[in-house]
Order: sequence, then structure tokens, then C-alpha cells
Amino acid sequence: MISRILNKLKQFKELVMTNDKVFIISVLIATVTLIGTVGYNQYSELKSMERNIESAIVKGIDPIAVRCAYKAESTMCAVYAAHSNSRDPSPPSSKK
Repeated sequence: MISRILNKLKQFKELVMTNDKVFIISVLIATVTLIGTVGYNQYSELKSMERNIESAIVKGIDPIAVRCAYKAESTMCAVYAAHSNSRDPSPPSSKK
């Protein structure tokens, strides 16, 4: 009877160890998949921006404006926006 209980405990231990390995492998696969997905998303976004900038150059549109349409939170885009908004095509009228 005791040997039967010990045998069942051994089987249970082996089952638990196998489930731990399966869990670890599952977490590893999920992590690798997540990293791959984020990497692919970044790559496709970069390629899309590259194609749009090339298209803008051909059409005569300022490529910095296209880049800032994608990532407006950069310092360069803030300076670009401030500079492009400060340009006034007509000179100020002088009142004397």
C-alpha cells in the first residue's frame, strides 16, 4: 500500500515537472512572438515612412513635413513647426 502511494507520488512529480517544462516553453514562444511582432511593426512603419518621404520629394513636398506627420513629438518637428508658422510671405506694414 505504501509503495503504491509512493509510486503515485512519483508519477505526480513527473507530471508536474513535465507541465513546468511545457509552461516555460510556452512563455518562451510567446515572448519570442511578441518581440518578432513588435520588430515587424516597427520595420513596416519605417518602410511606409520611407516610401511616403520619397513620394513627397518627387511631388515637391517638404520631406520634413512628411516625417513630422508620423512622429510629431520630436524636438526637430517642434522647431520645424515653429519656424514654418513664423514665416509670413508678406512683409509687415510699417505705420509711421
